Amino acid sequence: MSSSPRMLPDALRRALEDHPDGPLCVAFSGGPDSTALLHALAALPQARARGLRALHVDHGLHPESGAWAGKAAAFCTSLGVACEVRRVEVARAAGEGLEAAARHARYGAFADVLQAGEWLLVGHHRDDQAETVLLKLLRGAGPQGLGGMRAIRPLGRGRLWRPLLDLPREVLRAYVETHALSCVDDPSNRDTSLARNHLRHEILPRLHRHWPHAVDSILHSAALCRAADEALRARWLEAFGTLHDAAGGSLHAQGWLALHPALREPLLDHWLHARGLPAPTAAQRRQIERQCHARPGQQPCVRWPGVELHIWKGRLWARAPRPPIDPRWEARWDGDVLELPDGGQLVLTPAAHLATPIVVRLRRGGERIKPAGDRHTRELRDLFQQVGLPPWHREACPLLYAEGELIAVADLWRTARGAMLFDAAGAQPCWRPSG
Repeated sequence: MSSSPRMLPDALRRALEDHPDGPLCVAFSGGPDSTALLHALAALPQARARGLRALHVDHGLHPESGAWAGKAAAFCTSLGVACEVRRVEVARAAGEGLEAAARHARYGAFADVLQAGEWLLVGHHRDDQAETVLLKLLRGAGPQGLGGMRAIRPLGRGRLWRPLLDLPREVLRAYVETHALSCVDDPSNRDTSLARNHLRHEILPRLHRHWPHAVDSILHSAALCRAADEALRARWLEAFGTLHDAAGGSLHAQGWLALHPALREPLLDHWLHARGLPAPTAAQRRQIERQCHARPGQQPCVRWPGVELHIWKGRLWARAPRPPIDPRWEARWDGDVLELPDGGQLVLTPAAHLATPIVVRLRRGGERIKPAGDRHTRELRDLFQQVGLPPWHREACPLLYAEGELIAVADLWRTARGAMLFDAAGAQPCWRPSG
């Protein structure tokens, strides 16, 4: 394929004609690919007319990252393009690799910054796509993963757009050289201990020597996988509508397990991604399937970085892990919004204040309450089971005390005294569990 630098602006011009609406923002790292993308867009009047701007994410992983951010902002200034710099914290202790952790932090910043209807343009190209497909293959992906990166997908309030997936890397590098553009040189891009860099610098060059058309073949296979994925998508989306409980966000476990693997795996990924959670590995999927056969009364939980997947009452429930909660936590509450230690909240509705503040605690074991209108005093354990409160919410359920007496359990039960207290305030407690 020719590497004429004219191919880049021509490709972008056609892309903008195909998608003529919405403001534009470039994910600008300062590296050669995003530099070529931003420079070429800045030269197109139709891009300027759509409020072209740039976003630089500083991961803080290199001593020079602050200087790189300054260089990126200066380059944008030279083009007359507004640049926003976002510093992120990469969660290195989250149990995932550095590459994945940095990517999650970066895309979280992208999603936060995007305006409604805005397009975030990323400089991913044809060679990036081939690397992605190979990485997915080595990680055991199915048709969805092997289809590679989508050109357009939702992100935050806008959309992520990869308009250069048909162009090889050499076209962008030729553009940079022709225009003598100064780029950020991140040494981590040469670190072959990182999976993508190992493929880029060690594996793909060897493949090219033996199979000169390796990238063509890889991308042809990716296109076939994408077509297969689209054909399957209609079927698993239909199944998702049946198995998913929109109110609680759970999936019917046996119904999911009964699906063909070609439908079961993408449906699970779709469910998790819609909840902002990462998908499991092949080994973790097998573990989920095994745990779906757990005996009644058991409460299996499958964990991987960023996810706790519970199997409870015949359904799958997923959430992000929460830090341990100190059962000795307590706070005085007069009705204002109270932040609970697991990230949940306790409020009064409608907004009001209690005449005398009360104490909010968490379960410490053995608590009992006599609900108003009930002749018997009940153990909280039994009450929680009766109403089907998920076990992972029970430890963070707020217990309300007045003068040492338990008068209410969140917004679930009140004693006669608790009913009088809240009726006098003209408001009732409302518990908003985390997640």
